[in-house]
Amino acid sequence: MGSLRAFPVLYASDVERVAGFYATLGFAEHFRLPGADGAAGFIAMRREGGAELAVTTEDSPRMLAGVEPGPGPRHELFVYVEDVDSAAAGVEAAGGSVLKPPQDMPWGERVGFVADPEGNVVSLAAPAAASSS
Repeated sequence: MGSLRAFPVLYASDVERVAGFYATLGFAEHFRLPGADGAAGFIAMRREGGAELAVTTEDSPRMLAGVEPGPGPRHELFVYVEDVDSAAAGVEAAGGSVLKPPQDMPWGERVGFVADPEGNVVSLAAPAAASSS
């Protein structure tokens, strides 16, 4: 049966823009399907270490599963980065926003909370010793 995988699929009104945001966090496109209008309809992304995610149109759950996606945010994605402060500093240029600036947490990680261009929560994290202001 081969290797079994699991990955989140994010619904977006602007697939290209949201995929571009995740590219700034180290994800690279490895597969793409066009939508009915010819624009990006599905973009699969991978990151070194094996992490994967995909971005698809908000129409996808309606067409494929017969369900209506709810209003955002629709998930929280926890992403480990090399330097939390640096990653958070680049969020606004990538179309996102900083919800809570990075801070050291009691469990030994530095975590910042940001939102992707469609308002979905993304936690950026690294060991506290590896990333500090």
